[in-house]
Amino acid sequence: MARTALVTGGSRGIGAAISKALKDAGYQVAATYAGNDEAAAKFTEETGIKTYKWNAADYDASKEGIAKVESDLGPIDVVVANAGITRDAPFHKMTPAQWKEVVDTNLTGVFNTVHPVWPGMRERGFGRVVVISSINGQKGQFGQVNYAATKAGDLGIVKSLAQEGAAKGITANAICPGYIATDMVMAVPEKVREAIIGQIPTGRLGEPEEIARCVLFLASDDAGFINGSTITANGGQFFV
Repeated sequence: MARTALVTGGSRGIGAAISKALKDAGYQVAATYAGNDEAAAKFTEETGIKTYKWNAADYDASKEGIAKVESDLGPIDVVVANAGITRDAPFHKMTPAQWKEVVDTNLTGVFNTVHPVWPGMRERGFGRVVVISSINGQKGQFGQVNYAATKAGDLGIVKSLAQEGAAKGITANAICPGYIATDMVMAVPEKVREAIIGQIPTGRLGEPEEIARCVLFLASDDAGFINGSTITANGGQFFV
């Protein structure tokens, strides 16, 4: 029987590549989105992957949505916590609202996504948790105190879950992408994009599919002894 995977923020960008790669590998996939109904409908039409709308920052909405996914597709075996937002500003100009919104989605949203499925994974003796962090959670970034803090916090979540889940057959790992050729990155001015690429030793942006392949490996049985780890996928831009 095919395993079921949940990908938050799974209908666009890196999340869409992850959802499609998991489906192609034989998983039953549920992709969540927060607000763009048109993009989600188009994604489902093109891929056949079911989409579910809820805000990862809301625990009750996440719990209800996850229950719906499990009712439709069966128990969730793989969780990819990918949903994330930015509200960039230099720290002296950052508002409490900008701080809270990013923390609620990028950090608390991981708790809200994993917590409802954790008991089932423990009972079944199998689970894969993959959290999409960021290079900026490793090295920090000007204008992203809020974002960097959440992405660093995600790594702490993974290291702790790995210790709690190991005896129950559950692994928890993180991926820290560098700059990836998503719509968001490609929309920045060309000079800015060229400056970013100039900092990457490989001389190019990453592709969403390259992050998806990392997820596929961590979700597989072959990765059963990899737990609490971080895959750094940034073209050599930053070393941990």
